[in-house]
Amino acid sequence: MNKKILIIITILIAAIVIPLGLYAISPLFTSNTVNESLPSTAANISNNTALHDYQKFVSMNDQDRSNAAKQMSQREKNMVMIGAGQINNTINESTITLDTIKQRQQQQSNAITAPRIMIGSFIGAGDGFHNAEGLVRVIPLGDGHTILRLENFKSTNGPNVHLYLATDKAASNFIDLGRLKANNGNQNYNIPYGSNLAKYNMALIWCKDFSVLFGSAQLKT
Repeated sequence: MNKKILIIITILIAAIVIPLGLYAISPLFTSNTVNESLPSTAANISNNTALHDYQKFVSMNDQDRSNAAKQMSQREKNMVMIGAGQINNTINESTITLDTIKQRQQQQSNAITAPRIMIGSFIGAGDGFHNAEGLVRVIPLGDGHTILRLENFKSTNGPNVHLYLATDKAASNFIDLGRLKANNGNQNYNIPYGSNLAKYNMALIWCKDFSVLFGSAQLKT
C-alpha cells in the first residue's frame, strides 16, 4: 500500500476514533450534584407513608401481626400508630396502642385508600466498572401527579445517561423519565400520568448511547 494512502487512512481513523473516545471517557473524570427538595404538594408524604404502614399492618392475620409487632423498631411502631390516628381522626396520638389498632381493623373499610408508595435501593451493574447506589421512591403527590425521587444517590458518570422505569434490567420495555440530572444528589423526575407501575417496577440508570446498565432498583410497596 502506498505510504501516502496509509497516512491518509490513519488520519481518517484517528479523526473518528479520538473524538468518540473523548466523548465516552471524559464524563468519567467529571462529577456533578443536584439537590432538589420535595415538591410542596408532597408535604403530606410522611402521613401517607404512615397510613400505608397502618393498612399493611392491620391486613395481616392475628399471628403475623403479633410477630410483626414484636420485631418492629420504635420508629416503625410510631408510624403505624400515626396511621391509626389518621384513620380515626385521633388528635392525641399518645393514647393509641397496638392493641387498639387491632380493635380498629373493622373500621378500615371506611378509610380512604392510601396512594401507592413504592421504594427500592440501587444495585450496581456488577461489572466492576459501572455502579449506582442510593434510595429510589415513587411518590404520589397531592395534585394527582407522581414523581420518582432519587435520594442520597451516587452513580458512575457517563455520556447521555438516562433514568428509566423498565420491566427488566435489559431495558427491553421501558419508560424514559429523561436524562439524569446529575450523578450525585437528591432529584425528582415526573412519571407520565397513567404509567403502569405494577409492570414498570424497576428503575434503571442507563447509558442510552451504548445501551449499558449502570445500576438498577426493584420497586416494591
